[in-house]
Amino acid sequence: MLKEVLKILEDDARIAPKQIATMTGQGVDEIDKLIRQAEKDRVILKYRTVVNWDRVEDEQVWALIEVRVKPEPEVGFDSIAGRIAQYEQVRSLFLASGTYDLLLVVVGKTERKIADFVSQNLSHLGGVQGTVTHFVLKRYKDDGEILEGGEAYKRQPVIL
Repeated sequence: MLKEVLKILEDDARIAPKQIATMTGQGVDEIDKLIRQAEKDRVILKYRTVVNWDRVEDEQVWALIEVRVKPEPEVGFDSIAGRIAQYEQVRSLFLASGTYDLLLVVVGKTERKIADFVSQNLSHLGGVQGTVTHFVLKRYKDDGEILEGGEAYKRQPVIL
């Protein structure tokens, strides 16, 4: 039951509990209680809107930053990840496998602001061994939503 409600809310966070009750065949009070408990237990962390910032006058620059770090004894990557997560520029932060350890999604007003964040803040944190910054040139899809056109990409048929 909880998973069904969560999937509905994940798709549309504005949907009313009454509609969820109708969709699931449960009572409105039961749905309200389930949602409140999920919020209390931090299963539901936040209700979010996906914004196509390219259509808004205030331009934003997005960057993906790969960070190599030296894990700390007994806490591994968690300590440095916790410190990095405190910066408001960091939109998302992931522990990853591969040639780097952490992957950051960073948003700033300009490329210069992001460069300053990397050179003045990120690179000076203890344990950071190196960074690679990739500036996003265009976002096509965000959190499952196609940002431009709204139509699914249609592949050309191939005739062999």
